[in-house]
Formats: sequence, C-alpha cells, structure tokens
Amino acid sequence: MQLKDKTALITGAGSGIGKAIAEVFAREGARLILNDLSPSAEAVAQSLGGAFIQADLSEQGSVKALAQRALELGPVDILVNNAGLQRIHPVDEFPEETWNLMLQVLLTAPFQLIKYTLPTMKQKRWGQIINIASLHGLVASPYKSAYISAKHGLLGLTKTVALEVSEYGITCNAICPAYVRTPLVESQIADQARTLGIPEAEVIEKVMLAPAAIKRLIEPEEVAQYALFLTSEQARAITGSAQVMDLGWTAR
Repeated sequence: MQLKDKTALITGAGSGIGKAIAEVFAREGARLILNDLSPSAEAVAQSLGGAFIQADLSEQGSVKALAQRALELGPVDILVNNAGLQRIHPVDEFPEETWNLMLQVLLTAPFQLIKYTLPTMKQKRWGQIINIASLHGLVASPYKSAYISAKHGLLGLTKTVALEVSEYGITCNAICPAYVRTPLVESQIADQARTLGIPEAEVIEKVMLAPAAIKRLIEPEEVAQYALFLTSEQARAITGSAQVMDLGWTAR
C-alpha cells in the first residue's frame, strides 16, 4: 500500500474533500489524524480507524494545540490543509471581523500547521504538504474578496515553503479545483442566489459553470485521487506547484 507507515493530518475532514481524502488515504494504509470543527466528524475517524482532534482553526491557540496533540500521536508525514469556509459580500460591505476570520482559517492556520509539523518532517527527511487551494487562487470572482485573497496567499505560501524545504526531501503543493460538490459549495449556491436574486439552478449554470469548458461539478473523490498522486514517488519532482483542476476555466 502506497501510504503504509505514513501518518497524515487532514483538516476539515468531516465532509466533502477532506473526508474523501481521508477515505482514499486510509485505503492506501495511512494512519489518520483527522481534524474538524464539528464533533460529528469523530464518526468519520472511527470508521477509518483514525484519531480525531476537534479544533477551531479560527483561534490561533487552538491551531497550535491541534498541532501539538497531533505530534503526540505520531510524527506527521503528510499534512493536508483542507479546512475552509466561505462568505459572500461586496468589498465595501464586507464585515472586517468576517474578513479576519476567513484569513485566519484559510491562510494563517495552514501557515501555523506547516510551521509546527515541519521540524519532524525535516528530521525524517521526508514529508508531503498539500494545500487545498482553489481555482480562485488563480482568478477572481465578485463578492469573494476575503476567500480569493486568502487562496492567492496560500499559493504564495506553497511556493515559498517548497523552496525552503526541498533539501530535506519535503514537497509542498497546492491543488486548485473549480467548484466541487461539497456542503460548502452547496451553501455558496444558496448564498449567491440570494445575493444575485436568481434561482439556484441559474447560479450553477450561469455563474459557477459559465466559464468552464466541462459543464459539471467536480466530485470530491477526484480531488482525493489527485492528492494521493502527489504523495507518490511518481510525483517527487513536483513541488511549489498549483495543480489546476478547473474544468478548462483558465484555458480561455
């Protein structure tokens, strides 16, 4: 099995992409440490034979405690920064506290977890860091200034870390999918429908998929399989990259 004897810490693992990655990694023999804000995610960890650590990534102290607890359970070989949230507002109406919350969860928390887990990866001279970014780390859309700023920043963090740690046998990459069929995206559909004053079906067709060549949502399993590839020996030459799964969005 590809990940036998490897320990993976995955944030936001209770549903969507995080859960799919956990399931794929478990099938490949990884020891799992799963994090989520919701205690219901503990059932996911139990079903996969992994450990669960509940932590609120909007609190810097909580992120540090999560890292410390994870390292007590075993050296983290693979870190998947997946946890996310979305809020939609025009820039001039964006609540500052919401902006700060989103940047903490989407950018500062990944930085913290990378910082705290890197020392043991360096000692082992092996490690994989996978940041689940977004197509919106590359392009922009209206009403998502905090999300887009954070995801652009996450790509910058990915590149910087890759350059700093390559000599230790550690790679750092980002996956940038277009819209994935997750609870977060489903909530975005409802939010945008309210903001734009159009039916939800129109949001999918005319907003989410309008720029895409392939007219469908991405399934979480597809992203999970891509993450698995990035942990493989065949991907050891890939680092500092933004792996684009955008349904042809940026081909225009």
